[in-house]
Amino acid sequence: MTSSLPPAATSDTSVLDLAPVIPVVVLHDVADAVPLARALVAGGLPAIEVTLRTPAALDAIRAVAAEVPGAVVGAGTVISPQHVRDTVDAGARFLVSPGWTDALLGAMREAGVPFLPGVSTTSEVVALLERGVSDMKFFPAEAAGGTAYLKALSAPLPQARFCPTGGISLASAPSYLALPNVACVGGSWMVPGDAVAAKDWDRVARLAAEAAALGA
Repeated sequence: MTSSLPPAATSDTSVLDLAPVIPVVVLHDVADAVPLARALVAGGLPAIEVTLRTPAALDAIRAVAAEVPGAVVGAGTVISPQHVRDTVDAGARFLVSPGWTDALLGAMREAGVPFLPGVSTTSEVVALLERGVSDMKFFPAEAAGGTAYLKALSAPLPQARFCPTGGISLASAPSYLALPNVACVGGSWMVPGDAVAAKDWDRVARLAAEAAALGA
């Protein structure tokens, strides 16, 4: 799977085409960033979204970008132009937001890396299509209607493609990936908190391999 990734993601590369499953990672300790990323890459999941939910996030992105050449590290929970600038400066190669505004969308476009603005309603999808954006994050996936909602969108809005994230598990991911308008899913089931706390990187690698196999 790693060989299919672009050597340098650009704004012309879609986040949706990086991998069938993108781990959504919350890191509290920068020291965990590199071994965790190495475990995910070893399991076949090189595209890694590090969320900006903790003070360690920027340094974690910086460490993975510098020390894990097989990883394509991105930033999640990007909600401001300043977030865009800070994460790209730290080495983020893609950006993911839970929602979007015109200011945020403009900053992501100017950053020169792939991005996924978040949507949860039909109107938001149409508004992005009007602005020339067809690849989106669907969040929070389960709470916002899940596979039934996305299936309903596929007929009137077939040009929109999604990465659903939020409440997705190894068991539910295949039903999302089977939809024509879903190219990948995001989830955190392969990086459980107890495994990270125990620094059980072998377990993370095994869980990543199970997730990667969904793209076979």
